[in-house]
Amino acid sequence: MENHSQFRLFRTRRFRPFFFTQALGAFNDNLYKTGLLLYVTFVASQQSGELNSDLLVNLAAGLFILPFFLFSPMAGQLADKFEKSWLIRRIKLAEILIMLLGAAAFLAGSVWLMMLLLFAMGTQSAFFGPAKYAILPQHLKSEELVGGNALVEMGTFLAILVGTILSGILFELPAGTYLIAGAVILCALLGYWASRGIPKAEAPDPALPINWNPVTEIVHTVASLKKNRPVLLSILAISWFWFLGASYLTQFNNFAKDVLAGGPQVVTLLLTVFSVGIGAGSLLCERLSGRRIELGIVPIGSLGLSLFGIDLYFASPAVAAGSEPATAWAFLASSENWRVLIDLLLIGLFGGLFIVPLYAMVQTRSDEKERAQVIAANNILNALFMVIAAAFAALLLVVAKLSIPEYFLVLAILNIFVAGYVYRQVPEFTLRFVIWLLSRTLYRVSQEGLEHIPEEGPAVLVCNHVSYVDAMLLAGASRRPIRFVMDKAISETPGLKAFFKAARTIPIAPEKKDPKTYHEAFEKISQELRDGNLICIFPEGKLTRDGQLNPFRAGIEKIIERDPVPVIPMALQGLWGSYFSHANGGALSKLPRRFWSRVNILAGPAWQPERVTAAALETEVAGLRGDKL
Repeated sequence: MENHSQFRLFRTRRFRPFFFTQALGAFNDNLYKTGLLLYVTFVASQQSGELNSDLLVNLAAGLFILPFFLFSPMAGQLADKFEKSWLIRRIKLAEILIMLLGAAAFLAGSVWLMMLLLFAMGTQSAFFGPAKYAILPQHLKSEELVGGNALVEMGTFLAILVGTILSGILFELPAGTYLIAGAVILCALLGYWASRGIPKAEAPDPALPINWNPVTEIVHTVASLKKNRPVLLSILAISWFWFLGASYLTQFNNFAKDVLAGGPQVVTLLLTVFSVGIGAGSLLCERLSGRRIELGIVPIGSLGLSLFGIDLYFASPAVAAGSEPATAWAFLASSENWRVLIDLLLIGLFGGLFIVPLYAMVQTRSDEKERAQVIAANNILNALFMVIAAAFAALLLVVAKLSIPEYFLVLAILNIFVAGYVYRQVPEFTLRFVIWLLSRTLYRVSQEGLEHIPEEGPAVLVCNHVSYVDAMLLAGASRRPIRFVMDKAISETPGLKAFFKAARTIPIAPEKKDPKTYHEAFEKISQELRDGNLICIFPEGKLTRDGQLNPFRAGIEKIIERDPVPVIPMALQGLWGSYFSHANGGALSKLPRRFWSRVNILAGPAWQPERVTAAALETEVAGLRGDKL
C-alpha cells in the first residue's frame, strides 16, 4: 500500500491489536448467535414439540439487544473513569468465561442456558462498545481518525458476514455443534491475546463518580447532548443508519425466497454483497475526504442510499421467479438479477460513506471527559432504532400488507425526509458538501503550512481577498470550523447570500456608512474568540480588482487589542482569473472557462499579539502570496 494509505495503520501497535480485538469480537458474537438460531430452528424445535422456534428466534434477538439499554450508561462511565486498554482486557476475559459456558450449553443441548448466555454476550458487547470508539481518538492522529474508523467499520461488517456464513457451514457438518463450541472458545482466546497488545489510553476523568442507575444516567447523558446539537443530530443520523441497515438485513431471507425465488445461497449472496459494499464505502471515505473528517461526503452517502434504494424497488419486479429455489450460481446466471446485486452493493457503499464521517465527528466534537458516555448514549439510541425498525417492518409488511420491494421503496423515500431534516438543523453538512464539490470541480486545492493553525483555542486568520469563494476554500482546508468576517455587500451577493448566512458569517461595513453593523461585528468577533473559536478576516476589506493586494485596514489591530490571541497569516494563490474573481470582465459575469484550476493555500507561523500591526501583516501576507496571483 502507499505510505499515505489508511492500511498503513496495520503496521502500528496503536491500531493493529485494537482492530483485531474488535473484529474477533464481532466475529464471535455472530458465530455464536447464528449457531444458536440454527440449533433452535433445526434441532431443538424438532426434538421437543414444546419449543416454538419462531418465539425463540425473536426472544434471542431481544435478549441480545436488551443489555445495550440496561448497561450502556454504566459502560460509558467506566470507559471514562478507567484506563481503556485495562478495561478492554477485562471485558475480553469475561468473553472467554461466557464462551466456555456457551460451548458447554451447546454440547449439553440446553436451549435456555444458551439464551441466558446470549444475554451475557450482549452485556459484554454493551460494555465493550463505548471503550471501543472512545479509544480511537486517543491513539490516532486527527488525520488518521477517518481512516481508522473506516477500517473498523469495514472489519466489523466483514467479521459479521464471515461469522454468520462460517456458523452455517460448521452447523451442517456431522460434528457441527462441537465445531461451533470449539470455535467460539478459540476465537475468545484469540481476542484476549490481541487485546494484550493495545497500548495504554489514560482515563480522561478518573474521579468520575459512577451512577449505577441506568435510567437516570441515560437521561443525564442525553440531556448533556442537547448542549452540543451537532453531536446529538449526528448520533441520531447514525441511529437512522442502523435503522436502515437492520431493515434491509432482516428482510433478506424473505426477499430472496418470495421475490427473487432464491434459496439459502442467494440469502448469503445478498448479505455478502451488502456487507462488501459497506466495507468498500468505508474505505473510500479516506480518499474522498483527504485524510480528514469531511462532513461534505455525508450528504453524498444519504443521496446514494435513497437513489439506489428506489432503484431496488424497480429492479425487483423484473426478476423472474422459478419453481425451485435458485442457487447462487443459477441466480447469477441471469443478467436481470445483477441489477438487484448492484443496487445492494451501492446501498452498502453509500451507507459506508454516510456512517464513517459521522462516527469521527462524534468522537472529535465530544468533550474528552464524557466521550465514552456520549458513545454509550449513541449505542442505546442505535439499539432503540433497531427495535423500532422491527416494529416498523411489522406494521408495513404485516398490517399494511406491503410487499418487500414496496417496503424498501418506503425506506428510500423516508431517508430523503430524515436527511433533509438533519441537514436543515445542522447546515454544516450542506455547507461542507458545497465546499467539497467546489474544490473538486472548478479548483484543485493544495495546502502548505496549515499545521500552524492551532488544533484548539482561539485564533485569528488573516488572508488576502481574491474571489467570492475565498471563504469556502479556506473553510474546506481547515480541520476546524471557521467564522468568517465578511464585507456586508459580499455577504448579501445574490445566489450566495443563503450560503453565507448558513455559514454564520459575520457581516461588517465601514463605520461611517453603517455604524450599527460595524460595532455589532466587533462584538460578535470578540464573543467567538472568548468561546475559543477560529475567526478569519480579510483585512483588505474588499475583493482585489487588479490581482494586487489592497492596503490592510486597522480592524485587525482593534480585534487583537480587545482579545489578544495568536494571528495566523495566510495567502491564496491561483484564484485571480478564475470564474469568481473580478478578472476578465467582473465576477459572475461570464461562463466558467477554467476547471480544475490550481489553487494553493498557504499559512505562516502564528504571530503573538504584541507583533500585530496591519502594515506588518500586509507585508507578511504579500510575502506568502509571492507573485502567484
